Amino acid sequence: MEITGDATSILSGERVALNFAGRMSGIATLTAAFVSETRGTDTRVTCTRKTTPGLRIVEKQAVLHGGGFNHRFGLSDAILIKDNHIAAAGGIRPVLQSVKERASHLIRCEIEVDRLDQLSEVLDEGGADVVLLDNMDTQSLVKAVEMTAGRVVLEASGNMKLDHIAEVAATGVGYISSGALTHSARVLDLGLDF
Repeated sequence: MEITGDATSILSGERVALNFAGRMSGIATLTAAFVSETRGTDTRVTCTRKTTPGLRIVEKQAVLHGGGFNHRFGLSDAILIKDNHIAAAGGIRPVLQSVKERASHLIRCEIEVDRLDQLSEVLDEGGADVVLLDNMDTQSLVKAVEMTAGRVVLEASGNMKLDHIAEVAATGVGYISSGALTHSARVLDLGLDF
């Protein structure tokens, strides 16, 4: 890129601009690497809300530029029932029943499970549109895809690293979400020369 302008102005904004561009380039590059590992499957790579305070919108845009997709931007985008919510409500059935009683029909509901017996309970109860399979091994992910048979969308998450994304995508899950896309991307080293 070439820029022109007053030297004092350019130099006063140099470091902020380079840091910003380097960070977003790193996120886009890491996302592109994740996406390339899913080629030949229908699995989509998505980021999470684990973003730098004040930079969520631009970091999520960098994920899009890398070929990935965005998960929620905020708590109001969809209901995400996590393990702590399940524990506080007294179990999967009570939390799903509570959501069904209160939530608008326009809001999608996702619930996190980390065991196949929990997935079975979610399927029996109904009310979830998406099931987040948290920290499951490959064999469990394959079984989860078989159990659901397309009745709900499946998202694999938890410790998703580049070296096993292809294996996870091959299980048939719909989405792989990774906080690493935004919180662990290497910054591209950029410089400015007059």
